[in-house]
Amino acid sequence: MRVLKCDCSKGLNDNCIQAAMSAAEDIAAGNLIVYPTDTVYGIGADIYNEVAVKNLYLAKRRPFDMALSVAVADRKMMESVAILNETADKLIKAFLPGPLTIIIKKNPEVPDIVTAGSQKVGIRIPDHPIALEIARRSGPIVATSANIHFQPDAIDIGMATAALGNSVSTYIDAGHSPSGKPSTIIWIKDKEYEIIRQGPITEDMIKEVLQC
Repeated sequence: MRVLKCDCSKGLNDNCIQAAMSAAEDIAAGNLIVYPTDTVYGIGADIYNEVAVKNLYLAKRRPFDMALSVAVADRKMMESVAILNETADKLIKAFLPGPLTIIIKKNPEVPDIVTAGSQKVGIRIPDHPIALEIARRSGPIVATSANIHFQPDAIDIGMATAALGNSVSTYIDAGHSPSGKPSTIIWIKDKEYEIIRQGPITEDMIKEVLQC
């Protein structure tokens, strides 16, 4: 277990890029990482490495029937994971990168262990330079909070290390989480939608975008 500190408050610098590179190397090796996002700290793994994803479930003590969300770097990478539609496009243009997770039909290549056997997947683009840099280098990664299941979300690296310890290879410490609140989750069903979890992006904000 190692903790890499970096200050990206003014954007990516050499130290932060090196930390992201190290995290991406760990992901490629099948290890787990903890990384900062625009909401809370996340625990990540390669979504296509089923052994790594299983280890992530075990580290969090999360039931295997509870799906994991996915973080990507951009819309193009999002298309490799999910099948987007017009409603999703409107939300992506309005809110991503940002604290919104969109649940929508997955691509068949996404392993069932990530989605708990469901044919839909939760996906988002975090508005954080380190999270984006890791995803650019490693491809889609798991994006779920770096905590033990049903315990408080980690808003600083101390909470994450206390919860997950040596089950994680690399922790990236970028200070206190910007918002400390998990993302809004929306389930898109064709042209209809359902708010699964209220977060920084409100239902009124979503309605305004989708009614345009």
